[in-house]
Amino acid sequence: MKEAIVGPGEGNSVAVKVIDSEIPNLGPDDVVIKVIVSGSNPKDWKYPSFTKKSFNSGDDIAGTVHAVGENVLEFRPGDRVAAFHKMRTPHGSFAEYALAPALTTFFIPKKTSYEEAASIPLAAMTAAVGLFVRLGLPEPWSAGREDGKGGESSGPLLVYGAASAVGAYAIQLAKHANIGPIIAVAGRGIPMVKSLLGPEDAVVDYRKGNESVVSEIKAALKGKSLRYTMDAISEKGSFQNACKAMDNQGKITLVLPTADYSEIPDTVEMSRTSVGDSYDKNTDFGFAWFRLFTKGLQEGWLKGHPTEVVKGGLEGVEEGLNNLMQGKNSGLKYVYRISETPGVASEGKL
Repeated sequence: MKEAIVGPGEGNSVAVKVIDSEIPNLGPDDVVIKVIVSGSNPKDWKYPSFTKKSFNSGDDIAGTVHAVGENVLEFRPGDRVAAFHKMRTPHGSFAEYALAPALTTFFIPKKTSYEEAASIPLAAMTAAVGLFVRLGLPEPWSAGREDGKGGESSGPLLVYGAASAVGAYAIQLAKHANIGPIIAVAGRGIPMVKSLLGPEDAVVDYRKGNESVVSEIKAALKGKSLRYTMDAISEKGSFQNACKAMDNQGKITLVLPTADYSEIPDTVEMSRTSVGDSYDKNTDFGFAWFRLFTKGLQEGWLKGHPTEVVKGGLEGVEEGLNNLMQGKNSGLKYVYRISETPGVASEGKL
């Protein structure tokens, strides 16, 4: 099979080499998936670039089940699925075939395209872990709620970096859990963000500068106290502004694992959101929410992030990851149709 290996490039870039590899071997709890579309995330260039190691760094899989391990009960060959590959392990999504735990695999409804599905696994689960594990906000089935309806609204909630995939999914999941009002901070992606919000919510444009951001967040609170922040950016003044808007109290969760957060005061309860917890420390949580994504797609309260197909299949991964590195995208995710890779047989209509 063809597989893309991502490594450090010259200067501020990554280099990708497409090689021939063996189809992954199954573990008893694993699923081998024939990848139709692979998604991509900023970490896909960050890890190879920072560690100076070359590997298949893709983790967002959408395709059909090729084979299942002996302990797998749900899935059968031919099933349409999306999955979250275990980060920094072999057999990632930048390949014709990828490996994922059955735990992090979920069905794709018929009405959901592979492109849309490939935008979901890592980013949507990051949002779920941040909101419901790290911030401790009530889930849709919490006491007093019936499928996200009813119960006392928990909020306000600040989503910083709302046009990012993690931020946009945080808005959708919070809406389904009756968490709000939501104050969303974004820039170029504001039109997309507004499409996810209701009349009770507000949008703040970070391009106006830090002082304006803080003052507009406080104005949007309309006298309420802000105690919850999902920071999907975790840089460029985001958490500093959020803490000021929270009057240096409450909870904030952040997505960059190695950033310097020393400016966050001790009076703010800070946490780091790690999506890997969904297959490591919080497997019950991960199992439940990955399957809830299928329900959300089917019912319409969850939709994939806007995508842009990068031409060339695996040969296009280098272009896509370097565009991510250079910040050229806003409000969308780059995805790759594996069948467009030279030397790979076409899958026909996707």
